[in-house]
Amino acid sequence: MDKVVATAAEAVADVWDGASFAVGGFGLSGVPTVLVRALYETGVRRISVVSNNCGVDGAGLGVLLAAGRIARVTASYIGENKEFARQYLGGELEVELVPQGTLAERLRAGGCGIPAFFTPAGVGTAVAEGGLPWRYAADGSVAVASPAKEVRAFDGTDYVMERGITTDFALVRAARGDRHGNLVFNRSARNFNPLAAMAGRIAVAEVEELVEPGELGPDEIHLPGVFVQRVLPLTPEQAADKQVEKRTVRG
Repeated sequence: MDKVVATAAEAVADVWDGASFAVGGFGLSGVPTVLVRALYETGVRRISVVSNNCGVDGAGLGVLLAAGRIARVTASYIGENKEFARQYLGGELEVELVPQGTLAERLRAGGCGIPAFFTPAGVGTAVAEGGLPWRYAADGSVAVASPAKEVRAFDGTDYVMERGITTDFALVRAARGDRHGNLVFNRSARNFNPLAAMAGRIAVAEVEELVEPGELGPDEIHLPGVFVQRVLPLTPEQAADKQVEKRTVRG
C-alpha cells in the first residue's frame, strides 16, 4: 500500500477542533516541524497535545502554543518555553506533567493495546496521591488538580497504576521511510517518535529521505509501517532545516 501524500496540507487536511495529537521530538531534536506548521495553517483550535515537551518559544509546538491553539498538554517538563510557563501559571492552559519514563511507556502501552500498567515511578508522591495542579485559576489558586491513582503492592513493593495513551493523530519525523510507512530514525532524533506514532490512530510521518519498498533492511527498521498511515516526503531544503535549541562554542 502506497501511503505517500503529496503535500503537508493534504497530510493534515482531516484534523478537527478538539482533536488529540501525539507529537514526536525532544527539545528541537526529531520534531516534525513541517507537519506542525501545516497543522497551524489549518486553523485548528482547542487541541490536546501529548509530547515530551511543547517546543520552545517560536519553534516546534511553540508555534501552536503561541497562537493559543492548544488547550491541554501532557508532557514530562516545561523546559525553557516561557510562553508555556506563562499560559500554564496564568490558567490559560491545562497541563498534566508525567515522569518522562512513564510518559514513554504510556504511549507505548496505548500503541500496543495495553489499557494500563503498574510502575514504581511516582509512588509516595503527588503523582500517585493526586493534587498536582492541572489548571490554575486566574487568582493563582488550583482550579483543577490531578486525581489520586490506584496503588497496589506486588511482592512487597508498591506500584502506581498508569493508563495507556492513545490519540486521534500522531505527527512524527524520520530520517528515512518507504512508501509502506516503514521508518528509520537518526540517533537521538528517534526519541519519542516511534512511541508517538504507535499511540496515534492516524500517524503521519515526515521523512527526510523517501526510499522504495525493499530498500530498508528488516533489521534496520525502527518502526514498522503497520503503525503509520501517511508518509510525507520532505524537500532537501525542508530536510536540512534543523534548528538548534542551545548553541555552544568551544574556546
